[in-house]
Amino acid sequence: MTILCELFNEVNMEKYPDLNLIRRSFGCGAKPALKTMNSSSEHCNVSDWLRLEATVKASVYVVAFSITTSLTVVIIAIVSQSLQLRKEVRLVLLCHHLLCISSYCGLGVVFQGMRALLANSPLLLCWLVFGAKLSVGEGNLLTLTLMALNTYLTICYPLNSPSFVDSAKYRILAGTWTTVILKNVGLFLIEGTSPTLASVFQSAPLCPVILNGMPARVIGMFSLAFLLSVILVSYCLIYREGKRAGHFNKSNIKARRTVLVHLLQISLHVIPTLIIIGLGKQCGVFFFALNLALFGIFAFAQCFNPLVYGLHNRDLQSKLYPWLCCRKKLLP
Repeated sequence: MTILCELFNEVNMEKYPDLNLIRRSFGCGAKPALKTMNSSSEHCNVSDWLRLEATVKASVYVVAFSITTSLTVVIIAIVSQSLQLRKEVRLVLLCHHLLCISSYCGLGVVFQGMRALLANSPLLLCWLVFGAKLSVGEGNLLTLTLMALNTYLTICYPLNSPSFVDSAKYRILAGTWTTVILKNVGLFLIEGTSPTLASVFQSAPLCPVILNGMPARVIGMFSLAFLLSVILVSYCLIYREGKRAGHFNKSNIKARRTVLVHLLQISLHVIPTLIIIGLGKQCGVFFFALNLALFGIFAFAQCFNPLVYGLHNRDLQSKLYPWLCCRKKLLP
């Protein structure tokens, strides 16, 4: 039967379409398509590309993890030492966001390092690390969305929103994380039904991921588009309210510049991610360079998040210098 299927695969089915029915009746699958490098017929070795990509990404993640973790430790230390700052919802969300960034970069080092070093880790471990990385990555954008909504409520509803947000902040965060985890677990169950129980515990040198199918990509793009829409609508309403109140006049350049910087920072997060998800895993020099360029933009934005959303804050700036002076006195 195997020989017969191989003979069918040698036949040009476009020239003889009726043979498709005969081939299927013998239990032969579709004719395997040869992976190509871009549009040429040159054979593409996916393993080599994945390992090279993992090596570059692991190196970038190490740099990003060092920068983001250092700034995150400083900001969380400043917030935790001030009772007034700990009560600020926006700073609670900021610390949550920075922890997500540091965790994402750290898990990126682990996952891409396992691929680059061909660690032969069990497939289940690869999925767990990738799933955790994916969840905290979504947490980055989710906390940015919550920060935008909190700013909108504070500006547009200054009398009613503070008490409501303060009482519901931890429930909102818990509900957000529950939604993210359940969504990713559901996608893993949908796309991970083919491997057997024994194969899940076998070693996988390149740590393949399973969330590269069409359902996962469509849901991922829809989630990103929805969160981006919420952020953009929130900033538009903030700008309209600020302009009505006179905060965004020609003399107040700083307020307008802050909104533009935040929108640029968010676009550097979302646009590369949307393109990467839309393209999926492609092989070839062009897609390899494009993937790394988009990843570099995304990592660059991650490193600047603590500065844009953290140390740019006036309350944190006022506490930064005294905190640094205190650290110097404690040093021997």
